[in-house]
Amino acid sequence: MFHFEEELKKLPHVPGVYLMHNKSDEIIYVGKAIDLYNRVHQYFQAGYKRSPKIEKMVSHIAWFEYIICGSEIEALVLECNLIKEHRPHYNTMLTDDKGYPYIRITIDEDYPRILYSHQMRRDNSRYFGPYTNSKSVKDIIELLKKLYHIRSCNKSLPKETGLGRPCLYYQIKQCMAPCQEYISKEEYNENIQKAIQFLNGHHQSVLKELEASMKQYAEDMEFEKAAETRDLIESVKHIASKQRMENTNSDDKDIIAMATGALNEGVISIFFIRGGKMIGREHFHMSGVQSENYSTIMEAFLKQYYASTPYLPKEIILEHTIDDAKVIEEYLSRRRGSNVHILVPQKGEKMQLLKLARDNAFLVMSQDNEKLKREKERTIGATNELAQLIGVPSAKRLEAFDISHISGYHSVASMVVFENGRAKRNDYRKFKLRTIDGPDDYASMKEVLTRRFTDERFSILPDILMMDGGKGQVNAALEVLNELDIHIPVCGMVKDDNHRTRGLYYNNVEIEFPANTQAFNMITRLQDEAHRFAIEYHKSLRSKSQIHSILDDISGIGPARRKSLMAHFKDIEKIKTADIEELTAAPGMNKTSAKAVYDFFHTEE
Repeated sequence: MFHFEEELKKLPHVPGVYLMHNKSDEIIYVGKAIDLYNRVHQYFQAGYKRSPKIEKMVSHIAWFEYIICGSEIEALVLECNLIKEHRPHYNTMLTDDKGYPYIRITIDEDYPRILYSHQMRRDNSRYFGPYTNSKSVKDIIELLKKLYHIRSCNKSLPKETGLGRPCLYYQIKQCMAPCQEYISKEEYNENIQKAIQFLNGHHQSVLKELEASMKQYAEDMEFEKAAETRDLIESVKHIASKQRMENTNSDDKDIIAMATGALNEGVISIFFIRGGKMIGREHFHMSGVQSENYSTIMEAFLKQYYASTPYLPKEIILEHTIDDAKVIEEYLSRRRGSNVHILVPQKGEKMQLLKLARDNAFLVMSQDNEKLKREKERTIGATNELAQLIGVPSAKRLEAFDISHISGYHSVASMVVFENGRAKRNDYRKFKLRTIDGPDDYASMKEVLTRRFTDERFSILPDILMMDGGKGQVNAALEVLNELDIHIPVCGMVKDDNHRTRGLYYNNVEIEFPANTQAFNMITRLQDEAHRFAIEYHKSLRSKSQIHSILDDISGIGPARRKSLMAHFKDIEKIKTADIEELTAAPGMNKTSAKAVYDFFHTEE
């Protein structure tokens, strides 16, 4: 038993992190404090003003624990890590997990390479970025390799110089084979410097060189080389117009604005300024923002976002001040290795950029709200429409059943579940018929439903039972439910002559409803899903049975050789027609086993 009064008295007056647990021992909230004693006491003081969300969180606290830290910065770092690990329900959370690529040049190597990197490490390489578009990064790297013939291999040079032959890139003239010393170290590094200048935005010198080369090729009537150079010029122009990044050593800024609405989510928009240019923008969703103030939401975003992003700008521009600005600045400065400043401008260009970022955030929120509205109509709206259509209290949980067989062979059944208009795949079930021989769909359905409603693992009952068929299937289901004294509405999903859903059979009446209504579309999805799930299960069983009956019945052919034969020949028919030499060539086969397979199929014939 956790005694709150006694445990509260034990809290020390030091910085640290506290974790709130519910009665199931789940961590529901993580926070940091300059003074653990004062901060944690506030949650349990009568009359202390708290937001509705925190008030609700407090009502679920069963016990708490705390971790002492050496400073507020240490507490902030630990808080970030714990939130990321446990994702507590009542913390304001960054719901997006976006990362940005970099271009890495390994300048510490004798023959540097240009690589795609998911993060910027503290090593001796030169990094450019971050980029907001991974395709742009790959395009730039490919262009630089073509322009300056930079190697792509992972060979350790000069240690592995001369080992093996030059690779394909040398043959297609995209690498000068430093692995064979076909280019000097000095000349190679001149090309690397040109690539760095290109990444720094110096494109004109490259274009002039290429245009001069193209002109010379044309004069020398080397039209193929002239065409190749022309294509390179177009690529450079395209990259130059789209290039979004500057050297990471420049003075960079992130412009951050926020939009919140009636829902429990907010949108935060960031404009990335690199080297004085706006190089892109991104938006992020935050959950749990309802009733929280600007400072609380923004602090949560800054700590979670910049704790995981590899690159930190020199300045972070916000709309309003935040309470923890100083400690967050100190934390980010330590991560960056130089000062990071959080600024709130009052006028000028930064204010204009903030307005643009805010407008962008509200636009994204508006679009998301419209999308959510349409999705709600498609799902919950469809269940409400269905319930009203057939006159039942609820259609929240629907269970649909379908039988699949070929002339009674391997009869199976599927059970699919829709909850609030969405497929709930964790609740899907497969049934292999145990008592029914032959194509008796009604008897098969009785067996499946009896097993479903007498199995203790199926504790939740559906609001409506949906049968794939009309009157016969519905009556079969009702018979089972009556025997078990279970009262659930049962509908038959009726199809037309073209095997398309046309209506529902309910209470001895076929109910037709207009096409393209949300309920109609949901029932169609449900029926198609039940059919698909049953067919897939039946195919898998049929396939296993065929392989077993043909291969596993051959003396000397066990699972390993069966697998080897199928992998080698890809087709049972090819195994049947293969001669002994061809069968022996399969991995794991010898002449004895090959003869056994050959004799088996020829004897069968």
